[in-house]
Amino acid sequence: LLVKLLKSKYLIWIVLSVPFISICFNYYFQNIFYGETIHLSGKISVQLLFLSLFVTPFMLTFPDNYLSKWLLSNRRYFGVASFADALLHTIVYLDRIADKDRILNDFISLEYLSGWLGLIIFLLLAITSNNYSQRFMGRYWKKLHRFVYLAVVLIFFHWILTAFNRTTATIYLMILCLIEVYRIWMSRKKLLS
Repeated sequence: LLVKLLKSKYLIWIVLSVPFISICFNYYFQNIFYGETIHLSGKISVQLLFLSLFVTPFMLTFPDNYLSKWLLSNRRYFGVASFADALLHTIVYLDRIADKDRILNDFISLEYLSGWLGLIIFLLLAITSNNYSQRFMGRYWKKLHRFVYLAVVLIFFHWILTAFNRTTATIYLMILCLIEVYRIWMSRKKLLS
């Protein structure tokens, strides 16, 4: 029964939607303020993105592990949920500012432009995170989805430049860099063996 539950995409979506729904509920009823909402939605988006990027190095380390296979088969859900939280982050910002001139001025500044570009890449990846797109695009699907690394760079650039306290963003970035170095090392090791 537990294995059947773990294989249920509906259960995965329910679990992944809990933080999103919680943030929406608490922001709407003013239990959390604008700054907290922006921080939480952005942080959860990055954490889910981390989880999707962590799959490959984990799978390379434990190729025959059940968890590796489960993570690989559900990775796209983590990515789409990450986009949903990034979109919430953006909607809350637009709702709060509600001034076209200020939004436009923010848009052309480097710290916000990097966030917008990251979101656009995220949108393309989320839209194509399905079996139909994968079949239709063939080998180009994988090429498109490698743009996730560019999105990560842009998102961290946005986070570091807009954060009041850059410590958390810097720590996350360092952890991600270590994970990626490990992934590249493991990939090369596998090719050479």
